[in-house]
Amino acid sequence: MEILDKLLTDFNHSSVWLELGVLAAAIAIALFAARLIGRNQPPDSVWIGRNTIDGLLFPLIALVLTFAGRLAVEHYHPVFVLRIAVPMLVSLALIRFIARVLRVAFPASALVRLLEGLFSWVIWGAAVLWIVGLLPAVRSELDAITLNFGKSTVSVATLIEGALSASLVLVAALWISATFERRVLSTAVTDLSMRKVAGNAVRAVLLLVGMLFALSAVGVDLTALSVLGGAVGVGLGFGLQKLASNYVSGFVILLERSLRIGDNVRVDGFEGRITDIKTRYTLIRAGNGRESIVPNETLITQRVENLSDADRKFNVTTNIVVGYDSDVGQVQAILCAAAAAQPRVLKEPVPVAFLINFAPDGLEFSLNFWISDPSAGSLNLRSAINIAILDGLRAANIDIPYPQRVVQFKDSGAMPAGLPSGAAPTASASGETSGGSPSAL
Repeated sequence: MEILDKLLTDFNHSSVWLELGVLAAAIAIALFAARLIGRNQPPDSVWIGRNTIDGLLFPLIALVLTFAGRLAVEHYHPVFVLRIAVPMLVSLALIRFIARVLRVAFPASALVRLLEGLFSWVIWGAAVLWIVGLLPAVRSELDAITLNFGKSTVSVATLIEGALSASLVLVAALWISATFERRVLSTAVTDLSMRKVAGNAVRAVLLLVGMLFALSAVGVDLTALSVLGGAVGVGLGFGLQKLASNYVSGFVILLERSLRIGDNVRVDGFEGRITDIKTRYTLIRAGNGRESIVPNETLITQRVENLSDADRKFNVTTNIVVGYDSDVGQVQAILCAAAAAQPRVLKEPVPVAFLINFAPDGLEFSLNFWISDPSAGSLNLRSAINIAILDGLRAANIDIPYPQRVVQFKDSGAMPAGLPSGAAPTASASGETSGGSPSAL
């Protein structure tokens, strides 16, 4: 009740309308300045955001103007509205900073929304305690609650402050690394693989340094981490050797550039395009949309065919069987014309058709043609060419034989199974069953 009475007294003695006018002017100027500055900024900018007000710049400008207005008004009148507005704008700026950085660093993560909500509740709760004047009292109560970790005693307030400090430092490290990768590496490093390894290295170093600063700020003795480092080393040497091997293999692949993002490769019978090289695994997407997650150690220790390393041309084949009485030259011309009519088929080397086999049912031809965009799919192109081949062969009256098999009965004196009594067949001189043409199965 004392808190409410104090707030009510401050409200009655303050110039509410003057403070509301100062606050409205500060917000309007901040909105105008943010829109003016953010005209040429990208939509994923942490400072501007997508709608100006969801970026970091707007609450920061509003906070500076509101705080300056509060200092000016306090010389003449007690303040109430501006005193409440300052912690609210501080909380809004922190929430905008954390939310925008997390969305830029992890654009497709479902965990980002959960973290945004968690940080929002914590920050707004601290702002409410700040406004009503209970924040020092709550901190004192939390500081009185201690937890024992071996020989060390830590208060709950220290744990909370350490968690918040570490979170802010880590978010700042993610922001710096993302900005460095977008503003510096994107223009200075043209190779995607080298850009990826540089971005991962910068992020890892910044996160490590930020965590050490956060732990030091809350009073954690960093020499105690030597024991943890030894335990991690033993774990990597025994239980986590596969994980460590994949991480090392990932950096080796990125540094050697034997495989690059965008290459078309074949690994263990799976063929596709490398879409991303993570520190632990590599993503390979096939032309039909399927995606394979390949551990980086596999790309180092096993045979991998890099279809893009030497030549960007990819060979595609399709086979067809025609009758034995067909004109070989005419069939080859029809096959080559069907492939050359497709815009995705390269003009050089030209499509070529070969007679590869004398099959039991006819002459077997193989049509070979080349493309330069396997990521667009090969089945759709092969289907279009097969349809054109079928239309061309039908227009030229070239027979596409059906598979046929002839069953012959020999005169062995025994009744063939399945014939009715008294209907035994008579064998001809050739051994075929008399009484009709051979049956096709």
